[in-house]
Amino acid sequence: MLTVAVIAAGCALVANGPATAHPAGTIQVRNHKPDVRVPFVSRHAGEAVLDLRAAAPGTDWATRGAESAVVSIFVDGRYAADLVVSGAQPLARQLALGRVAAGVHTLKLHFAADRSPVDRASVRIDRLRVTTYDKRDPEYQVLRFAPIMYGRNVPELGSRFQSATTDVPLLAWHEVTPAATPGHTVLTYSLIWSNEDGGTNTPALMARWGRTTDIEWTYAVELDEHGERVPGSDTYQAANHQTLHYTGAYEGDHPRLETCTSNNNMCDVVDDPMRFFLSTLPTLPAGQPREHLMDTNPWTYRIMAEEMTREGKIEIPSPYAVSTPEVSDQRNYLYAAVSKTTQGVNSGSSWVGVALGVKLTSGDTVHLSHHVDPAWSIQRDVPAATTVELPAGTTLDDIAAVSVHRIVVGTDTAAPVQVTALSRGFLLSESYLPGSSFLNWTGNVTLTPESPSAVVWTR
Repeated sequence: MLTVAVIAAGCALVANGPATAHPAGTIQVRNHKPDVRVPFVSRHAGEAVLDLRAAAPGTDWATRGAESAVVSIFVDGRYAADLVVSGAQPLARQLALGRVAAGVHTLKLHFAADRSPVDRASVRIDRLRVTTYDKRDPEYQVLRFAPIMYGRNVPELGSRFQSATTDVPLLAWHEVTPAATPGHTVLTYSLIWSNEDGGTNTPALMARWGRTTDIEWTYAVELDEHGERVPGSDTYQAANHQTLHYTGAYEGDHPRLETCTSNNNMCDVVDDPMRFFLSTLPTLPAGQPREHLMDTNPWTYRIMAEEMTREGKIEIPSPYAVSTPEVSDQRNYLYAAVSKTTQGVNSGSSWVGVALGVKLTSGDTVHLSHHVDPAWSIQRDVPAATTVELPAGTTLDDIAAVSVHRIVVGTDTAAPVQVTALSRGFLLSESYLPGSSFLNWTGNVTLTPESPSAVVWTR
């Protein structure tokens, strides 16, 4: 079964059974200081996962030239992963370390000055814990085939170490679905980046996707009834969102992929110096939008907003115009999700989308999620996140009603749309963290050309 090795500087403790928090002492990782070496013991061979908290006082993701400090992590001298740390607030992170044998191992923490924008920062790490999953653990296969992701070094987009300052990988997760062959399954891995420097523009990201992070599936593999990779079955999301068969190298059973486009698509040839091996243990609960992973890791919203500020993608004039599509301070938005089903084919140049509307207690204006562009309405029929821009200073108590609207793109296909749920209704706090949610509506409202809108929630 899994082995939990709770570790702290200068000692190694081993425990079996469920993982528990341990108040380990704080480790300081600094430039021009010896690397920190921490021993840990694994009683079984398997795939290892590292939990920790990290902070880097003196760094700020919102400030150009001070974005982060980077710690490179090694296991027994083997390069495992880079950890990009930003801000003085300790954040809980979970990384994969790859396969380890049973026995005593050494975790080395190295301040990577070559890729750290702030090379004089002190990275403070505590609550270190290594958990090893062996073949008897249900999580083992998920970790065994997880991709190792390398950073981006596209010349026209910046330095060799772009992932330390922009579009940094934040979170990863997996999904398990049945394959076409009975008894086989498909493992699909996805990743959240802090933004995308290409692809969908910022206002459309907020309207169509409900955030300015970038979320993409990266790698998928079919497993047979014995849990082994079906040869030739693995694919990855390549440039222009193509699905290609993976032909790159493996590290054990881990494919190696690299972020190689401005909108974070993958290549299966690796030449980037930065390595990200995020834990893929998280999964997406049924009925939740992909942004649920951000909700359960609220610090991702702060990183998202700080990157938008630093890159000049936030509307500056004050007071800003709510009716314009430019993105204002991301604390001015209602973050919500809608579940709906469109009858018939809903693709091509003509389709029907859905937008959310918010009416405040003061005035009759209905603020719409898609602003002025019908193509920014929600087309997909899965739980989908969106945002609605509101006047600065709006609170949840100011929201009087939430409505749903049928939006036509191109020629009206007359397709009815059934809206069955609204959820995740929250604003961001002053510190850019998700506040409490007030939307939890379920029902069945049909939007048609004759009845294109409906109020589904009122105070």
